[in-house]
Amino acid sequence: MIYLDNAASTWPKPPEVAEAAKTAISDYGANPGRGGHQLARRAEQTIAKTRAKLARLFGVKDPNRFLFCFHATHAINQAIQGTLSSEDHVIISGWEHNAVARPVTALAQTKGVRVSVVEPSASGDWLTAIQQAVSPQTKMIITTHGSNVTGEVMPVVEIGQYARSKGILYLVDASQTAGLLPYRLDEWPIDMLAFPGHKGLYGPQGTGGLYVAEGVSIYPLLFGGTGSRSEELEQPLDWPSGFESGTLNTPGLAGLGAGVDFVLRTGVECIHQHEMELTRLLWEGLKRLNGVQLSTEEMPSLPLFSFNLDGLDGQEVAMILDQHYDIAVRAGFHCAALKHRSLGTEAGAIRVSPGYFNTPAEMESFLKAIAEIQCYLS
Repeated sequence: MIYLDNAASTWPKPPEVAEAAKTAISDYGANPGRGGHQLARRAEQTIAKTRAKLARLFGVKDPNRFLFCFHATHAINQAIQGTLSSEDHVIISGWEHNAVARPVTALAQTKGVRVSVVEPSASGDWLTAIQQAVSPQTKMIITTHGSNVTGEVMPVVEIGQYARSKGILYLVDASQTAGLLPYRLDEWPIDMLAFPGHKGLYGPQGTGGLYVAEGVSIYPLLFGGTGSRSEELEQPLDWPSGFESGTLNTPGLAGLGAGVDFVLRTGVECIHQHEMELTRLLWEGLKRLNGVQLSTEEMPSLPLFSFNLDGLDGQEVAMILDQHYDIAVRAGFHCAALKHRSLGTEAGAIRVSPGYFNTPAEMESFLKAIAEIQCYLS
């Protein structure tokens, strides 16, 4: 299998990720933060170590600013639903994944939250578009850091500086950039940042987190046992345990810690450079083929992009790649209807996203397969 669907979930993982998860299950599979015995303490220590590794990777001094979640979607919902209330105004970009678009739409329908969707100017100016949408009721601005359809990158620091100057909260979806681009969250004007564990951080699926800057107030999304103040019926708001009700995924978070170790050891810049070189091979190779429509005019800044083949159905092409060539890609809307509408790709597109463990030879095999499919189906 040539796996080119790393934007959905990186695979394969570094071997130490599975080993760490296995060790957590077999050696200390107790409940973290729910007992004083040695197995519970070891589970809790493993989770604390993963927080510390994330803090180091993202440039944060206090590891407890990271809340563990099931995935980035859970983190985004915690940020949105734990902050917005009736009559608030929220601005989102037209690049947003449904993980952002659907929660704010639901709040618009149920609580009267007003939602503005903005697009950049023809020159790519995001800040002016956001400034024009701001109103006295604007509570939050939400943008992705990188499009999961085209691989374009958003100027998050510039947007954050404007939001902070206006006293508006800024939430960033780092699903496509965590582990691929450098972060300095203690220095950057970002109030909340959601990230998955299973993509650029090389952790298991079912892991993720939400960074919340010092001084930002949110309300818990889940209520229940926290391992503290158990005699009280009211939800404790201790940080971070008050926002992590229920048993955390210790094996998954152990694996996530090993994945973050891999990123720290290998280097974000090294990973990004290798993956972008593979992306360049794909981009330039597809541009040389007739009948290929690329998602953007310029090569992306992230190792992913989408394309269509003239006269051919993307889902059929993806199926042929899978069944006849053992090549995995993602066809369809990529859970990003807003972005496909702005691109005019109402029928969806084929997305390719190489990863760190892919090779140039695999990129050549993919390009050869596409040329053969065009020849066969045309």
